[in-house]
Amino acid sequence: MRNSWKQRDPMRVELGECQVKVAVIGCGTMGRTHAAEWKRMPGIRLAGVCDAQEGAVRSLAGRLETEAYEDFDRMIGEADPDIVDICLPTHLHKEFIFKAARTGRHVICEKPIALSADEAEEAAAECKKQGVRLFIGHVVRFFPSYADIRRKAAEGTIGTPAVLHAKRMGANPGLAKPWYANSDKSGGVILDLMIHDIDFAQSLFGRAVSVYAMNRREGNTDYALATLRFGGGEIAHLEAYWGFPGPFTTGVELAGTGGVLRFNSENAVSLRVFKAKETASGSGVAAAVPVPKSPSTYNPYYLELAHFADCVRTGREPEVTVEDACSALRTSLAVIESARTGRPVKLKDINAREGENRHVYR
Repeated sequence: MRNSWKQRDPMRVELGECQVKVAVIGCGTMGRTHAAEWKRMPGIRLAGVCDAQEGAVRSLAGRLETEAYEDFDRMIGEADPDIVDICLPTHLHKEFIFKAARTGRHVICEKPIALSADEAEEAAAECKKQGVRLFIGHVVRFFPSYADIRRKAAEGTIGTPAVLHAKRMGANPGLAKPWYANSDKSGGVILDLMIHDIDFAQSLFGRAVSVYAMNRREGNTDYALATLRFGGGEIAHLEAYWGFPGPFTTGVELAGTGGVLRFNSENAVSLRVFKAKETASGSGVAAAVPVPKSPSTYNPYYLELAHFADCVRTGREPEVTVEDACSALRTSLAVIESARTGRPVKLKDINAREGENRHVYR
């Protein structure tokens, strides 16, 4: 059967002068989250949602007052979106990036970009070939507390940043969605959860040059620890945990030559600065400087998606580039390899190109 859509020029309309049409494929947790944010965003029309599960797609479409589709080609032909937002299981990312790009649509895809470095590079190359933009949803960059840490590091608040500690833990999603429990489809806790903090660490220090990790899986527990080293001597210690019995929890601490920046989601204060303070005796005394909570009008997913839409309209480079997403994937795969072998893994020269191991916070 012939497809109902025709390939088009992705810039056939002046996106800066009209409403941008977005279609979301995948009506699971992330699809519902993205669709709800698109629905309330000025200048955006949620043209449709798509999922193979009729109940899920009709429920979401009804709640958000948009069209429901169970077939991707039909959605493209009838909804005619400018942007396709892919919120599918990881093992389907490459397939649908190709599908969307080949119809001339710009693509937003949840992280990770793919399951392998080859798949990621092929997806990026296909979008470039078709003349469409590709954006990968590493949303932690848009969480206000994490953005505050990057900004204060860049301002020199704690001197020269040197050591990062980050943790991310929650219930095992494989209990609700079996594909998460299948490493061939999700990549496990490292590729699905720790990759958030891998990307954040690399946004601070540049590309990692080596990793050393462990990963324990037993029953409903998938737990990983990793140490990343960077070209300037910086170190990141990362922890990721599926099977945590408490609420979803994140924390990050960035230590520098002049102080510490710290955030923990369990605390009421978004970000605390513990800065070294010289006293009359010359001894250093840690002083807590509370930073007001960030406004909650727009959540990080809204900020991320609005940023991507603006990049489509204006042609500007995104906060998270395709190269960033590919590098986060390569580093995550190196972490998996280190945990498998019990040995440190040096990343290949592709992660050590000139300019990629700069101190990003400067």
